[in-house]
Amino acid sequence: MHSKIHASMKNSYVPLLLSLALLLCAAPAGAEKADREKPMNIEADALRYDDLKQTSVFTGNVVVTKGTIVIRGARVEVRQDPEGYQYGTVTAEPGKRAFYRQKREGVDEYIEGESQVIEYDGKADRVKFIRQAELRRFRGPALTDEMVGSVITYDNGNDVFTVDGGPGSPANGGRVRAVLAPRPSASAAAATPAQPAAQLRPSMTLDGSRK
Repeated sequence: MHSKIHASMKNSYVPLLLSLALLLCAAPAGAEKADREKPMNIEADALRYDDLKQTSVFTGNVVVTKGTIVIRGARVEVRQDPEGYQYGTVTAEPGKRAFYRQKREGVDEYIEGESQVIEYDGKADRVKFIRQAELRRFRGPALTDEMVGSVITYDNGNDVFTVDGGPGSPANGGRVRAVLAPRPSASAAAATPAQPAAQLRPSMTLDGSRK
């Protein structure tokens, strides 16, 4: 799997933008496509439903699951458009961050993100992490890539991350911080020595002697 990074800064007052496209065998492995068709299940301490606006507001230890998607926060507002697409805004408790996790299509990889506010757009298949944003990618249990910024947008359909440093990242001086692990190449995998074949033990005859 290869990573492509494009960074640009128009001037010193414009936030730094970082776009990261992840490719696997020349074909993108985006978010789990089946998640879009799964129902959204929500648990919370309280619910307020507005039939006129077609919105539901969940508060208190909110946990959202939708296929492989897991979202946690203090407040979640969900609405659905006439076409059936779902949208959500997740807000964390003061001093904490909301959480998002989703499996990537066709590979043993997960995307995790945290920020003070998370916006989920089911129609555009996009997730935005706002303020104190952090995005991590795991291959199996191993952390491979990590990005920190003020605003991080994950475009599931195109498998592209956009990270905005901005003034909301004082810990990094308004800059984007990214740690990208090297991808194992096909030649490196081929050079890995094969495991020795298991040795067969001689079978025994009925009288206990070896054949």
